[in-house]
Amino acid sequence: MEFTASGRLELRLTASDVGKRVSVRRLTEVGSPGAKFTDTVGVLTSWNDGVLLITKRDGEQVRIPELSLVAGKVVPAAPARRRGPAASYEELARAAARAWQPVESERLGGWELRAAGGFTRRANSVLPLGDPGLPLDEALTRVRAWYERRGLPAYIQAATGAEGTQELLCAELEARGWVREVSTEMWVGGLAPVADGVDLGDRVGLTREPGEAWLGRYQRKGASDVALKVLTTGPSVWFATVPGDGGEPDAIGRCVVDGRWAGFAAVEVAPSRRREGLASAVMTALARRALEEGASAAWLQVEADNEGARALYGRLGFAAHHAYHHYRAPEPDRGPDSAGH
Repeated sequence: MEFTASGRLELRLTASDVGKRVSVRRLTEVGSPGAKFTDTVGVLTSWNDGVLLITKRDGEQVRIPELSLVAGKVVPAAPARRRGPAASYEELARAAARAWQPVESERLGGWELRAAGGFTRRANSVLPLGDPGLPLDEALTRVRAWYERRGLPAYIQAATGAEGTQELLCAELEARGWVREVSTEMWVGGLAPVADGVDLGDRVGLTREPGEAWLGRYQRKGASDVALKVLTTGPSVWFATVPGDGGEPDAIGRCVVDGRWAGFAAVEVAPSRRREGLASAVMTALARRALEEGASAAWLQVEADNEGARALYGRLGFAAHHAYHHYRAPEPDRGPDSAGH
């Protein structure tokens, strides 16, 4: 917080700071004997009608009455990273998109509309890495029509928590009734520590295609031709399998090598074989192959409530870089008589 020459806290924010990362201190329960200070850090996404809207790193939006403000200032656009490879949001977003490609796509200015028959939100959502070249409402109308023609719900994937992410777009979508359904974190780390993990030698098989055994363990059963195309498309795709006794593998994983990046996904272990180091072994085998192909850094995606995966990735040296969210378009308003006609 900023202090004046007299040692008092000072508010150094105005509505012109919308879009910047800020740190504010406010009083809760103003005027009450139980009032206390609380701090909030995030992107100032709006300041209207006496209320500030701040979007935190994880996408949570906090509304703060300006009368409760005690101090505030603009802070650097992104905090200094303590570990892990340096990377911009856009670099990671593009690497992740190349690792999980749709069956069809179309450009709308700086937005990419992606579709793959409904197989995963990532392959069936808009990736907005720039300006759509149209006013937002017109762009959203175009998006909804594009997905409607394909019989799919309209989703937009937007990120928070790093320099260049889309807190302002998230706020605009929510103001228009778009619903945030799923949030995921992107974690990054060095590749070499992953390659130094559990070594099962020849027990981990690496292939270019996911065989029937791999697909049998994959959480999305009955993968369609569209799903197989998404899974197998990318710069350099590898599938890892640890065979099991009952037909289905004990563990599987997928890795896409793309320049300096190795992206890990679909790391799954049979419930009866968990906590035996198999997930680490799968990642070790894939990481060693990625190192051979010239990669040096790694990324992966993990949901906030997956405590087991977060603990594993933390031990391997990964740390959160940013969060991304899928916003679903609201149902069309057909008027009060629509149910009867």
